[in-house]
Amino acid sequence: MDVRRTIGWNLRRLRVDRGLSQERLALEAEIDRSYVGRVERGRENVTVATLEAFAKVLSVGVSELFAEIDPKDVRPQLLRSGRKT
Repeated sequence: MDVRRTIGWNLRRLRVDRGLSQERLALEAEIDRSYVGRVERGRENVTVATLEAFAKVLSVGVSELFAEIDPKDVRPQLLRSGRKT
């Protein structure tokens, strides 16, 4: 898996674990929601400043976004539709 996909996978995993919508993450990180979606799909080359913003909102170190993915891991599920935090 390339680095952009690894970051995207980890971003989605951490966001879903915390029950945050893409919209809420984007709002708190002061980033466009559609950009968050593209990052999660591994289609954006993310800057260090953006990684820091994501990490701050998620209360993790930036290194968590680079954590190696176990090939056996299942892609993080989507949050249920409806109001999210």
